[in-house]
Amino acid sequence: MPFNTKGTGVAIITPFNTDGSIDFDALQKLVHHIVAGEAETIVILGTTGEPAVLSHDEKIAVIEAIVAANNGRAQLVLGIGGNNTAEVIRQLTLFPLEGIAAILSVAPYYNKPNQEGIYQHFKAIAEASPLPVIIYNVPGRTGINISATTTLRLAKDFKNIIATKEASGNLDQCTAILMGKPEGFDLISGDDNLTYPLMMLGASGVISVSANAFPDVMSQMVRHALAGDVKKALPLHYRLYHFTNLLFADGSPAGIKVALNQMGIVKYYLRLPLVPVNAETEKAIREEVVKVSRF
Repeated sequence: MPFNTKGTGVAIITPFNTDGSIDFDALQKLVHHIVAGEAETIVILGTTGEPAVLSHDEKIAVIEAIVAANNGRAQLVLGIGGNNTAEVIRQLTLFPLEGIAAILSVAPYYNKPNQEGIYQHFKAIAEASPLPVIIYNVPGRTGINISATTTLRLAKDFKNIIATKEASGNLDQCTAILMGKPEGFDLISGDDNLTYPLMMLGASGVISVSANAFPDVMSQMVRHALAGDVKKALPLHYRLYHFTNLLFADGSPAGIKVALNQMGIVKYYLRLPLVPVNAETEKAIREEVVKVSRF
C-alpha cells in the first residue's frame, strides 16, 4: 500500500527511565495513546526522539518496540539521516524496515554543503532507498536551508522522493514549493503552529511534536483543514497555539516530555546534553495541559 502523506504524523519521543535506560513500557503506552488519537502516522527517530543520544542497538530496539506496539495500525516513518552520505546509505541496510512505510531524511548538518551538495546527497539516498523518501528541511538545527529550487529539482528528478517536511518557517519558500511541485509530491508542515496557514496554502498535513500529547486535537484540525472546513479547523489551531509555543520556549523535546509527564504517560527524563526546562516554563506547560484538556 503506497504511503499517504496526507494527515497528521507524530514525531514520537523516546521515553527514558530515571536511570537513563529506555522506558519501553511508556513507549508502548505512548504509541497506543497516539493511535487512539487517530493520527495517521508515527515518525520514529526524528529529532524529537533524541536519536543523537541513542546507540545503534538502542535505535533498533526502539524501532522494533514501536512496530510491535503499533501492530499495523498507523503508518510508520523512520528517521534515517546525517551528514555522512555513505553512512546514511549504509544505515538503510542496517535498520529493520519491516513495517516501515517511508524514510525521513534530514538535511546534512554541520558540513554546510552548498545547494549542489545537498542535491547530490539526497540523489544518492533516493537511488539507494528501498522506501519512499521524505526530505526534512530544518535550518534552525542543521545550519543550512534547502532552497525551494533544490527541493523542486529533487521532486522532479526522483519519483521516490515524495514530500518535504518544511520546518524553515519561511512562508515564501513554502509557497514557491507548493506552486511549483509536481503531481505526487507534497509539502508537510514541520512547524506545528504554521500547520493551519500552510494547509490553507496547500500543504498536506504535519509531522507534529504537540500531537504526542494531543493527537486527537491536531488530527481533527488537519482533517478539517484538508476538507476545507475553516470554521472547524481554526478553533482547533487556536486551542493548541499557546501550548505549542510553550513546548519550544526552553528546548524540545524537553517541553513535550513535561506535558506527557503531566498526563501520566512518561517519566520526565532526558539524556545529556539535553536538560529539563526551567521551572517557570515547566509550570506554564503543566497548566496549559490542563487548559487544553478541558477546552
